[in-house]
Amino acid sequence: MTRDERVDVRAILADPDLRRKLMVRTIQATQAREGIETTEEQAERAYYVVTEGERATFFDLERFRAAKGGNGDRRHEMFVMALAGEDDRVRYRVPRREFNTLKTSPLAYRRISIVARLFRDHPTTENLAEAHQGVITGSDEPFLRYFWEVAPRSADRPWIALHKGGNFCRFHFDADLVIDWTDAAQRAFHRLRDPRIYFKPGLTWPRAGGHFSVRWMPSGCVFADKGPAIFPSDTSMTAPLAGVLNSAVAEYIMKGLVSRPSMGARWEVGVVKRLPVPYMTEAQREAIGGRAEAIRERKAGWDRGNELSTQFDQPWLLLPATRREQVSERLRRLAVREAEENARIQQLYAALDDEVYRLYGISDDTRAVIEETLGERPPEVIWPQMERKTAEQKRMEHVWRLLSYAVKRVVEADADGLVPFAPLSGEAGLLDRVHEELAALFPEQDVNQVEVEIANELKRRVKGYRSATGVGEWLENVYFDYHAALYKKRPIVWHVASSQGTAPFAFGALCHYHRFDANRMAKLRAGYLRDAIATFRREAALAGRENRDEDRIELQARLEEAQALDRKLQAVQEGHHEGPEGGDRDYRILTPWKSADERPTGWDPDVDDGVKVNIVPLQKADVLRSMTVV
Repeated sequence: MTRDERVDVRAILADPDLRRKLMVRTIQATQAREGIETTEEQAERAYYVVTEGERATFFDLERFRAAKGGNGDRRHEMFVMALAGEDDRVRYRVPRREFNTLKTSPLAYRRISIVARLFRDHPTTENLAEAHQGVITGSDEPFLRYFWEVAPRSADRPWIALHKGGNFCRFHFDADLVIDWTDAAQRAFHRLRDPRIYFKPGLTWPRAGGHFSVRWMPSGCVFADKGPAIFPSDTSMTAPLAGVLNSAVAEYIMKGLVSRPSMGARWEVGVVKRLPVPYMTEAQREAIGGRAEAIRERKAGWDRGNELSTQFDQPWLLLPATRREQVSERLRRLAVREAEENARIQQLYAALDDEVYRLYGISDDTRAVIEETLGERPPEVIWPQMERKTAEQKRMEHVWRLLSYAVKRVVEADADGLVPFAPLSGEAGLLDRVHEELAALFPEQDVNQVEVEIANELKRRVKGYRSATGVGEWLENVYFDYHAALYKKRPIVWHVASSQGTAPFAFGALCHYHRFDANRMAKLRAGYLRDAIATFRREAALAGRENRDEDRIELQARLEEAQALDRKLQAVQEGHHEGPEGGDRDYRILTPWKSADERPTGWDPDVDDGVKVNIVPLQKADVLRSMTVV
């Protein structure tokens, strides 16, 4: 036998129909030795009787039902045609014994002929890994926060990263929640389960959703009931298992194990544990696991430009490769890079799917059936937060993220976390500080030209983005709403202002939530705001002496506006309250899970109680630039 004539044994063994073919030939040969001539059809019938037993027949007629309110119901026609052997599209003959593979599951006869062999021939995920449901807190508010709410974390109240399901996202998902892990909190949880199952590296997934998606979970994390986790007994199997679980084949099989898969499945632990997973050779592990790991690394790398990521470095517009380029060119290059990254991870995912189909020994015809049944599945995208957004929306998002980052650096660098919009108390105003920050972020360019380019972008009319004439207007009228939305209605930079909406304000300041304690509230009023009031009073008096009546009237109005703001802040500072508890004129911090004795009497917030609780008094007092934060 020559080299070219060698038999591909692996291809033969991978044939899912190999067992039937061998048995049919064996039956024919055995009968021939007895002098009995047996046709292939007769041998096949004998094979099915011996190996599979009695078959049941089902007719899939639902898709031929007439639309609601319409005519053209063809179910009876297709049924007759199927009985007459004129159309095989609706007829399914399934061995009854195969239903044992989907025992306790919904009737899924379309899938049985495909998946029954897989359940018979391969071990389940349960043989490769442990899968668990996680902690149930009962009530989330006392125990869960977004990580930015409680940073920097206090040593006496540990907050641990929590995976709690979240949105659909394969391979990589940055957990933005943390859970109170003090002994007292753990005792209060509705269900903690065995503490030994936490803090280990593994994989996790959202329990609810139309499509299944599993992603890496690093060590040191807790996972929740809504975000179960699976831990391979051999850690080298983590990446290959992630690849298999995220494949079309796995979703197809598991959808046969869940109720109402088209209506939004519940991917329970038991479903994942029952998934059959074939034995993988070293080459198969590398092919599947390597691609899964490559997708994860690319998505995690892009996520470092996301301000809300725990691994955030700097916004995408500040990538080192673009240091000498103008803003417009950086934006163009970012669009190209995003498209290239999307194409790359989609190629990797398609190749991964091919490998998994080969691993399961699924033919091209069967693959076509699987993919038709699943329909359109979510694509792999590098920037899932902006999926389905237009190029113009992504471009504007990049510009807003840059400005958001500049403001973040300004506020965090300030000694007391209080930054007035106008120059006060010997300090520069916000716009001047942002200007200096942009100069530091673009060291090789003229900062004035950078601001002109940013202003040109801000003027664009883009759906979902409020236009602004320049950086100053964006800071005054856009920033706080955007920051609150970006930070999921838990903003950590608060814009205190003497007027709301987009009207010009007499006084405004940004306050960093983590440092906005009783002392900072006092400094805001007695320092910056009092300085502004004194300035307005002095300039109004000067305008009166110089007979500049219009200026005097305007300055007097600004003075009264600032004084009104001071009275509102005083009510918050003192914890003023009248009427029913929690009413519109109750300016106390009313932490729901604390007793009256544990709550502060005035403005003395506990950062660990979270933004949602602590921001309410300022909202009631109408001192925030936006009233749609929480």
